[in-house]
Amino acid sequence: MKSTREKITLNFRGIRYKTYASTLQAFPGTKLSRLTGPQEASTEFDYDPNTGEFFFDRDTRVFEEVLNYCRTKHLHCPQYICKSVLEEELAFWEISEAALAPCCWQRLSDMESQQEDLALWDDSKDEDDQALLAQVGRGNNSCRAQWQPRIWTLFEKPFSSGSAKVLAAISLVFNIGICILFIKKADVEIEFFVYGHEYNSTDTVLNEIHKYFPYLIPLEFFCVLWFLFEFSVRLTFCPNKKKFLTSPLNIADFISLFPIFIELCTHGQAWLGFVRALYTLKLLKILKLIEIPLMFQVLSYTSRSVFREIFIFIIIFIFESLFFGILMFYTEVLYPVPESYFESISSCIWWAVITLTTVGYGDSYPITEFSQVIAACAALCGVLTIVIPIPIFLIKFKGYYDAAVIKERRKRKMEQAAMLSS
Repeated sequence: MKSTREKITLNFRGIRYKTYASTLQAFPGTKLSRLTGPQEASTEFDYDPNTGEFFFDRDTRVFEEVLNYCRTKHLHCPQYICKSVLEEELAFWEISEAALAPCCWQRLSDMESQQEDLALWDDSKDEDDQALLAQVGRGNNSCRAQWQPRIWTLFEKPFSSGSAKVLAAISLVFNIGICILFIKKADVEIEFFVYGHEYNSTDTVLNEIHKYFPYLIPLEFFCVLWFLFEFSVRLTFCPNKKKFLTSPLNIADFISLFPIFIELCTHGQAWLGFVRALYTLKLLKILKLIEIPLMFQVLSYTSRSVFREIFIFIIIFIFESLFFGILMFYTEVLYPVPESYFESISSCIWWAVITLTTVGYGDSYPITEFSQVIAACAALCGVLTIVIPIPIFLIKFKGYYDAAVIKERRKRKMEQAAMLSS
């Protein structure tokens, strides 16, 4: 081993550091400590005997912190450095991340969380579709292969061209129109049931609608035919049929095709009127016909990422509802008060749910002093239970929003670079 007072020179891309051998020997077993060994000029290190220097082509920012770690026994994380770079450099110097000072763990956790958010943010949907379309069209000169990208873009990307915008507007009109027809037919059915004694008992709802509102059924059938045409074209020209058929929006489109046919086949039986409620699923199609703001995309990812926390919150809420409901039941029902609003344990649990959610309808409330104390405790627990998950949701939302903004900027830069190169 070298003398502890001997100086060692380290060259990092032309930047030279001089330190004592005793400093490098602070942590035996690390790469820096081996520099002071008798075989420092061996093939393990790039050593220049003429200048007496060790050369390293490594990041100087991390090395300065590593050298300070040998001096002070406190390892800190450099500012404005990627977590993967920090991990790589610490691994090279054979120093564990656990040696980082507590003040830097928060920064390291933030970097790790940001990397996870960036990794989970899926921005490759459009690229996957384009790649599949290009793969299908490569080497295929058929008419379908030539028209598939155009028709798919026309129906699936509303802002790709003027024709796509017109088609999207037409589809939007049909989506809103079918929902208006559903509401109108529901009103007619309610009138039929309420004033059914004025009609012939042999008449069905469908006959009454056709008699007094003859335009409703043809309009509904015309809208459904448009939806059937649109769905068939998109299914025919989609690049990935498995992905198309498993999409929630496409499943909703497919299900909403059947209500009118079921109603016509059953001659408008009243008990099948609820089937037309499936038309409301067409409103989900509007999400496809507009450019979804970045915030709503982030909200979707945030909701999925905090599903575990939401599940735990629901379990806690159910426990609180049962606990305070049963407690109120034994307080006011077993020791009845003449003017008490609680008659059963179910009514007590209903009161607990309303109180814990801070809704407070006022339809039932405790009378005795002890039950009022229980109600006050329930209200406080409800406020605390609702407040606690909010910061978790906001932190997750901020992380995904930052990740989404970063990827959007990166995507625009790549598109600009591609345009300049072409």
